[in-house]
Amino acid sequence: MKKIHFIVNPVSGNGKQKFVKESLSPFFEELHYELVIKQTQYAGHATSLTLASIAEEADIIVACGGDGTINEVASCLVNKKIPLGIIPMGSGNGLASNLAISKNVRKALRTIKEGLTTKIDVGQINKHFFFSNTGLGFDAEVVSNYEQMEKRQLTAYLSAVIKSFNHYRGYKSVEIVIENKRRVIRPFMVFVSNSNEMGYKISLTPTAQLNDGLLDVVIIPQITKLRILYLGLLLLLNRTENIQWIKKIKTDALVLHEKNRHHLSIQKDGERFKAENKTLNISLLTKSLNVIVPRVKGV
Repeated sequence: MKKIHFIVNPVSGNGKQKFVKESLSPFFEELHYELVIKQTQYAGHATSLTLASIAEEADIIVACGGDGTINEVASCLVNKKIPLGIIPMGSGNGLASNLAISKNVRKALRTIKEGLTTKIDVGQINKHFFFSNTGLGFDAEVVSNYEQMEKRQLTAYLSAVIKSFNHYRGYKSVEIVIENKRRVIRPFMVFVSNSNEMGYKISLTPTAQLNDGLLDVVIIPQITKLRILYLGLLLLLNRTENIQWIKKIKTDALVLHEKNRHHLSIQKDGERFKAENKTLNISLLTKSLNVIVPRVKGV
């Protein structure tokens, strides 16, 4: 009998999606599957629930929520045999979209039952993991403002962007080290991505792949508000590949260091994150997470 544990964030997205065993029975027959549903009650709870499921010898652990919930569950499964299933219930759903996992719950459940797995790379910031992307600067400011919104929808995200546009002041200077080359910039944004989507089908790194052993780094120096508006338009049109003042680098590791603050405030998989110190060592663990994916894209 296969044991499948569902770690559910009940407030993800619009908070209306309900998970009960009765709704899962059409997909998972009682004779062949043992289902356990666990609901998170606070930030960080998915981590302890997942660790408990590992101790209970679950065969599959499914993250039901947005990128933040997926990050908590997946972080416990790095370098383990237990595969991660995903039911995307959040707002952006960047990782699920990159993996072609449907937002339709029935299709996502069918994907989990079929059980086709693949290995993907995992980003690491000091001792913490990310699976889709991380960033310092404007995108971190947007995430910080987005988390203060009552609703997690595209309109709320756009409101957070506008608020950040009006108030963002940026860092005075950040040192970036890539392949022993150092540069000091005043960044508008330093964006590091493992996947080809930020969420809402928006991408700064359309050529990024989850299993190529490389991180896609986007460095944007401080720019005028007019250029910020221009960048936003190109993002919506997915036309950012040839902007001369954007530097794009593929690498497996980099270091970010900021001298003037006690810590760096960044976003990690769409959640606000405070680093323990002024230096971020960002690296990649190649093919270190097992994820269940559809047999055919879009199915």
